Amino acid sequence: MTSENRQTGAAPDDFTARESAGAPEREAAEAGAPEREVAEIVGRLAEPGDMDGAERRRLLGRLTRSLAQGAKKAKASGAGRGRWLTDVFMAVAPRIPIRDLATLSEHHHGLTSEALADDLVRTATKATMTVGAIGGAVAAAEFAAPPLLLSAPAQLVAETLVVAAIEVKLIAELHEVYGMQVPGTGSQRAMAFAMAWSKQRGVDPMAPGTMTVALGTAAKTALRNRLMRTMGRHLTTFGPFLTGAVAGGFLNRAATNKLGDAVRADLRIHRGALPPGKS
Repeated sequence: MTSENRQTGAAPDDFTARESAGAPEREAAEAGAPEREVAEIVGRLAEPGDMDGAERRRLLGRLTRSLAQGAKKAKASGAGRGRWLTDVFMAVAPRIPIRDLATLSEHHHGLTSEALADDLVRTATKATMTVGAIGGAVAAAEFAAPPLLLSAPAQLVAETLVVAAIEVKLIAELHEVYGMQVPGTGSQRAMAFAMAWSKQRGVDPMAPGTMTVALGTAAKTALRNRLMRTMGRHLTTFGPFLTGAVAGGFLNRAATNKLGDAVRADLRIHRGALPPGKS
């Protein structure tokens, strides 16, 4: 977790405590998913900034290889792909770097309020569009070398995790912009934002149990379904030549824009509904 992550606030000892308590992150470890490496790479790819395309492709390739190893072990243990993907993402979510309001404004040239929210959505949209385009370019290269297609499922998982992380980061930072503080531990806040992503909505501060969300069966199912829908969207990156790159980038851009609009609409309503002193 970077020092900027003042919103989710998960720390290494927080992660260790969850492991020793037998949380879902440990299940993913037992299935062979190297959470720490995966979380590190996903966090770097989810960061805003002008990382060059070669570095992004290198990181995506490294992430794909790491996930491929975890997927093989998960399959050997009898874990289903959807369950394994959900467990991996639950391990990644608390480590997504989230910036507080002051840092956001500083990183976005002093913008505040709606202008800052606009810029956050634009940045996230550009980032997810880039993931789709890079994934399509990598897939196009793989079509020229059929043996590499064996890594295709892991590449889909890698793209899905990165896009999900970018969009969860967007949701969390939009809550900062609109002054909607989500209380709880770093892990609880991370899971609240992950569940908001699964519903494609903002966190409702007035709903009972929302702020200290416990990932029960229904919540895990909703998160798994959203991850699988996102992964299905990335099947377009495997179109011939570079058609997949174009389609993947376009679909990611449209989906992230739609998410940003929906979350912002919710946050405006929730902010107005809060009692004085609660925002």
